[in-house]
Amino acid sequence: MRPETVLITGCSSGIGHATAEAFLADGWQVYATARDPEDIADLEEHGRCTTDTLDVTEKSDIRNVVNRIIRTEDRIDCLVNNAGYGQFGPIEELPVDKVETQFDVNVYGPHRLTRAVLPHMREAGEGTVINLSSVAGRISFAGGGAYCGSKFALEAMTDALRQEVEGHGIDAVLIEPGPVRTGFSDRASDESEEEQADRTGAYEWFWKAFEDSEAIGGDGPGSVEPEHVATDILDAANLTDPPARIPVGTVAELIVKARYLPASLQDAAIRLVRKRLL
Repeated sequence: MRPETVLITGCSSGIGHATAEAFLADGWQVYATARDPEDIADLEEHGRCTTDTLDVTEKSDIRNVVNRIIRTEDRIDCLVNNAGYGQFGPIEELPVDKVETQFDVNVYGPHRLTRAVLPHMREAGEGTVINLSSVAGRISFAGGGAYCGSKFALEAMTDALRQEVEGHGIDAVLIEPGPVRTGFSDRASDESEEEQADRTGAYEWFWKAFEDSEAIGGDGPGSVEPEHVATDILDAANLTDPPARIPVGTVAELIVKARYLPASLQDAAIRLVRKRLL
């Protein structure tokens, strides 16, 4: 029998790269993609891995990659929408174009990929779409409006998708990591540094907290390795009846539960942080 085929976006580092390696180790035919294929050239050392250029905001990239897989494999058994990034900053200080870009990558990107692969999964009568969300898709926080909003949207879209495709033998799963030891914090900092000129001076307590990388994940307490997330992604792809949501890590499980706290308590926690930093 031919191995099952998976398409993974955002494989240049972190969760995406670890996920490609996990699927390869499990015997899948892997199509690993990134905006710059040189970043994933090492994956081609594996016999069952094909790398390709894919920017999730470019329709032509998506069309080319999906067509290539269908021509070669005649199937796409699993899609892992991993590509994404975090745009942080107070709502007042975030330029609209930055919010638009955040949604273009984190929401419209997965939508474009999902639309491209679903016809082939429906024809096969099976398949799994795995969307990389975050605990930020379940609970929002000061300075995270754009990022959390994009993940909230992805969660809502995936919930709808799950109900829509169930009758076609297709699963839709949300992976919800807490802090992960990746380059996520570095890119989030780079993106936010561009907003220096838009700072009003009214939210310096947030920027003081943001400058601590532990505030947005990375090497803080409870953070997990990318391989931990990759294992949960692979399990979701292999399960006959995967759960709708898979929180990854102890911190993620705790934060997901925190969403049931009254908003007044959540606000009080942020208020305490603000007072300590002012």
